[in-house]
Amino acid sequence: MTITNRQSGTNVHEIAEHIYRINTPVALPGNTPFSFNQYLVVDDEPLLFHTGLRGLFPMVSEAVASVMPLERLRHVAFSHVEADECGSMNQWLAVAPHATPLCGTIAAMVSMNDLADRPPRALADGEVLSLGRHRVRWFDAPHLPHGWECGYLMEEHTATMFCGDLFTQPGTGHLSLTETDVLGPSEAFRHQMDYYAHATNSGAILEKLAQANPHTLACMHGSAWRGDGAALLRALAAELAH
Repeated sequence: MTITNRQSGTNVHEIAEHIYRINTPVALPGNTPFSFNQYLVVDDEPLLFHTGLRGLFPMVSEAVASVMPLERLRHVAFSHVEADECGSMNQWLAVAPHATPLCGTIAAMVSMNDLADRPPRALADGEVLSLGRHRVRWFDAPHLPHGWECGYLMEEHTATMFCGDLFTQPGTGHLSLTETDVLGPSEAFRHQMDYYAHATNSGAILEKLAQANPHTLACMHGSAWRGDGAALLRALAAELAH
């Protein structure tokens, strides 16, 4: 792990081949430790998943610049429209003149065609985009955990799923990558601060994600996780069915 900003604690760690987790520890109200993560895929057409809040842009861009020149970025992607997911979208488009917002078709239709300074590239459910050696597939996941436009990307070469707010863990995320339990801490956090939409088809969507057989789950809050991703996604479905 490389710390790129001593004041904020922002750090970078390669969690899979040419996939880097950028982590910034923060404090929620009540001084509760928390974290925001972004993920950078370095390839012929580099991709950033999650932009971070506008206020985090100086730290996150500094971290990306420690890995590659900012102007090389080609895709700025996110799971759903929320400040920590895409708040600094236009700041990224300003420093990366060849980059395009990347999102699902619903997000493009209801938000990004207006919010983004450049037209978005909208991916349909199951659509694949080649970055070079890496290939990312989009999965529509409406209302899981929240947001009509919610969806996820799966990098197929490394079997890394950028799973957004699924498996959100409290704490600073000081472990970049773990193989220990994340379902327990994330479920405890969900019960304290329920951010799920409780849609009737959540189990079916989780099964769709499980069938992709991810080996690494790149969580937006807390540690990334490595192991039997299909089993973990099905375990989450079982918890939500209670």
